[in-house]
Amino acid sequence: MTRLSEGAIKALSIGDSANDSVLQLVNIRKIDSTSGPTRFRVMMSDGLHTLSSMMLSTQLNYMAEENILVPNCICLLKKHVTNILKDKRRVTIILEIEVIKPAEEVAGRIGDPTPLAEGLIKGPQSAPVPENRPPLLQQQNRNEGQKSFSRDVGKKTPSAMPSTPGGSSKVMAIVSLNPYQSNRWTIRARVTNKSSIRTWSNARGDGKLFSMEIVDESGEMRVTGFNQEVDKFFSLVEVGKVYYISKGSLKIANKQYTSVKNDYEMTLNGESSIIPCEDDCDVPVIQCDFVPIGDLESREKDAVVDVIGVCRSVDEVTRFTTKSNKEMSKRTVNLMDMSGKLVTVTLWGEEAEKFDGSTQPIVAIKGAKLSDFGGRSLSATFSSNMMINPDIPEAHKLRGWYDEEGHAMDGQSVTEAKGGGGGNTNWKTLSDVKTENLGHGDKADYYTCIATIVYLRKENCLYQACPSQDCNKKVVDQHNGMFRCEKCDKEFPNFKYRLILSANVADYADNQWVTCFQESAEAILGQNAAYLGQLKDSNEVAFDEIFQQANFNTFVFRSRVKLETYNDESRIKATVMDVKPVDHREYSKRLIISIRKLAAQSQLTIYAK
Repeated sequence: MTRLSEGAIKALSIGDSANDSVLQLVNIRKIDSTSGPTRFRVMMSDGLHTLSSMMLSTQLNYMAEENILVPNCICLLKKHVTNILKDKRRVTIILEIEVIKPAEEVAGRIGDPTPLAEGLIKGPQSAPVPENRPPLLQQQNRNEGQKSFSRDVGKKTPSAMPSTPGGSSKVMAIVSLNPYQSNRWTIRARVTNKSSIRTWSNARGDGKLFSMEIVDESGEMRVTGFNQEVDKFFSLVEVGKVYYISKGSLKIANKQYTSVKNDYEMTLNGESSIIPCEDDCDVPVIQCDFVPIGDLESREKDAVVDVIGVCRSVDEVTRFTTKSNKEMSKRTVNLMDMSGKLVTVTLWGEEAEKFDGSTQPIVAIKGAKLSDFGGRSLSATFSSNMMINPDIPEAHKLRGWYDEEGHAMDGQSVTEAKGGGGGNTNWKTLSDVKTENLGHGDKADYYTCIATIVYLRKENCLYQACPSQDCNKKVVDQHNGMFRCEKCDKEFPNFKYRLILSANVADYADNQWVTCFQESAEAILGQNAAYLGQLKDSNEVAFDEIFQQANFNTFVFRSRVKLETYNDESRIKATVMDVKPVDHREYSKRLIISIRKLAAQSQLTIYAK
């Protein structure tokens, strides 16, 4: 019969540690709330006493809802924290628990436990009675190998953390905070993410705000400061450092604006204080719940997820102008994990500019937004937290796997799994594009190939376009020194040159006509459109020479194909989305993998005969 950790309930009632105690679940009850999340109250027994002032943390609600935790099951209490209510009663919040013996394998209630005396909870909090310890220790010595509570007595737990700098209160855990308790609390947490200062202006006036994400060993929370609190705290707070935070306002979290896994969020106010903490060794760096890339296909669109993967490839930074006339930059990165699947992640702004994927680092992203564009793809939003080669077990395990075997895998992209999107791992030959009828479906198909420029059609490859940043429409020469854009309904004294290049590319199996627009055309020709336009007007021979030199160069093309109908005639149109030079090292690896696959197939054919 399973032996319970006698004495654990008594220790829990006075705030001592009871981690790794073996307890029996006596009862579990759902507590509905109209203004907050559902909670579950549990009663536990150690064989001697029962304690009903225990609750599941909200992240463990699924264990009650899915009937994992049911009366009479035997549990291992792995982690907990104690919360002191206004009336001085203690409530134990269960942070981590494991069912080690299901209820159907237990012959009813173990022992004859009695409810712990109420005075032990409400009365003055004193240390455990010394006389009670020797029997526990002796019992442990008599039962080698049995789990006993006594080995945890006196260990420091979140409920016994150091006092705050003023010494007036003890540090509470993030998971124990809620809007319905007194405001006299202090937490000790590490800042894992911090936004820039954002401003707004409307009919009610101007304002500014910043937000940050904090974590301790019990959980995480989003914190926001407005106006005066921005001036007071923004420069003080640094990502990665630990602080004592007290007297913030708590409210139910708006999940639309945060990926943090907490039902509540904090707003700083005039009474709030943030004080640096030097003793930070036991505060975790970050909390992530990583989703395997292969599982992203089963997640809902717009879900916010944590992912980790090896940077398998990275595209160059591209810059564009938004409708609000704001300059932006972005970069796409392809991550691969131990599932052998890849996903395309879009980075924005400063992160896109600074990212270096040349060493194939491990990239962990907390709070990436999932899109169904082109199968499944991810976007690192302004509230996401990206870490390069983080010092966490998942990263070390992934690095070992990739260096040993993952680097030789071709991988399958979930971004291209449904025939769309812009990944660059759907390798095809030009013959495959035709035989597989790519582009004949309802959506366009995307593929990557290595091909050589055979012919470039230079006639009509340049046109005069509107000089506005967000408009590329062709202008009409008014023959009076002005150029009119019909879209903008304006006349301009100048224009800009744009490229539309028609090219014939070929590999060993077939050839194909493709259309290349501005960026891809400039990459092929090695010159920008403005210079080519000047050269065409001033030096036709030099202009022709640039096209001649571009012939018979080999590139990696990422293309889009779609069947289009014009004047009742249907034809496949191929548009080049991206052009990059050939990475011969990666290309050779891919060829070796293909050769091995063909060799294995040949062996199977021989054995079959």
